[in-house]
Amino acid sequence: MVESLMLSRLDIVALAIYLSVWVVHALAANGHIVRRVSLTTAMNAQRLAWMRTMGRRELRMIDTSIMVGLQQGTAFFASSSLIALGGCFAILRGSDNVLAVVSDLPLTDPPSQQLFEMKVFGLIAILAYAFFKFGWSYRLFNYCSILVGAVPMHKDSLDNPAELEAAIERAARMNMLAGAHFNAGLRGIFFSIAYLGWFLNPLVFIFTTLLLFAVLLRRQFFSEARRVALGEEGSMAVRQ
Repeated sequence: MVESLMLSRLDIVALAIYLSVWVVHALAANGHIVRRVSLTTAMNAQRLAWMRTMGRRELRMIDTSIMVGLQQGTAFFASSSLIALGGCFAILRGSDNVLAVVSDLPLTDPPSQQLFEMKVFGLIAILAYAFFKFGWSYRLFNYCSILVGAVPMHKDSLDNPAELEAAIERAARMNMLAGAHFNAGLRGIFFSIAYLGWFLNPLVFIFTTLLLFAVLLRRQFFSEARRVALGEEGSMAVRQ
């Protein structure tokens, strides 16, 4: 059994590339290792702008509706992660049948049953990580709703604008934290797709990892959505 669980050198290289890409993308998206503004960073600035606008509004039904929408989206992905986890456990129960199907696929190096199950447990760990990130994000959005409700009305804080500003910044920071955990969970879902390449062979695993990395980098640093968030000229070009 120990020998059947031994990874080849190429498996180890592919797994190292996968984990490195995950960490590098997370750091880059959060603005830690590159100077170029990412879509995530740009949207954090918009979250702060939203809270400042909310602080000047007398009626805040619009803001509470937005918060409800954010919570519903987070709950959807959390429940989807649970469903995917259930599917992984179903694969473990029927591993013999799944291995028979995988062995017939092209570009496949048929693994031992023990190695296959180890890979499935790795996928379970990724999906569980995503679920906990979504669950914590949902709770933080709840906290953000409370902080939004605690922001004093603009007309009532004319004598103490510092109190209003502090309340706005608390709500904005909580919203950014909730968004950061949501993005981490979504990143886990994306990387679980790339992880599926490992069930074929390590070379396919490396290819799916690098392909996903290229797609995510484009969306974070070179997409139309980033240009819109930054308000760059030409981002709203209309094709007739």
